[in-house]
Amino acid sequence: MPETGQVLIKFKLNGKSTEALVAPTLTLLEMLRRNYSLNAAKEGCGKGECGACTILLNNKPVNSCLKFAATLLPTDEVTTLEGLDGLPLLAKIQQAYVDEGAVQCGFCIPGMVISTYHLLANEKSPSDRRIKEALSGNICRCTGYKKIIAAVKCAGREKEGKK
Repeated sequence: MPETGQVLIKFKLNGKSTEALVAPTLTLLEMLRRNYSLNAAKEGCGKGECGACTILLNNKPVNSCLKFAATLLPTDEVTTLEGLDGLPLLAKIQQAYVDEGAVQCGFCIPGMVISTYHLLANEKSPSDRRIKEALSGNICRCTGYKKIIAAVKCAGREKEGKK
């Protein structure tokens, strides 16, 4: 039985059906970190501006700090960076970020990688413009973006089997 004020939600998390008791004001980000110990998504700004909390909700990038967990529906599918572990495309993206020197402090990288994954999973050879659009919701204060864009291009080439 839920405690007063809590809501029982059911949804799919990283491919598995689950449920949780949550307060109506608990964000999806807070729930992922507290209830499930999924810590890749980070709270940077808490206002949907930085993208450090980006996850996939029904296969679309979402700022998890802006969504209340209690609004999840049984048909909703939440995918975190941890949920992509072991997938070949993720491995290519991670290696490209390392090879291109696109990681400095690393705080923004989980959100950047989720956005990169979504882009490359849905587009064959994105242009620089599309890469910039896809990453526009993610802020990096260290790299200046050139190396991140290079990493996305490199991962795209690796996905296509080109060097």
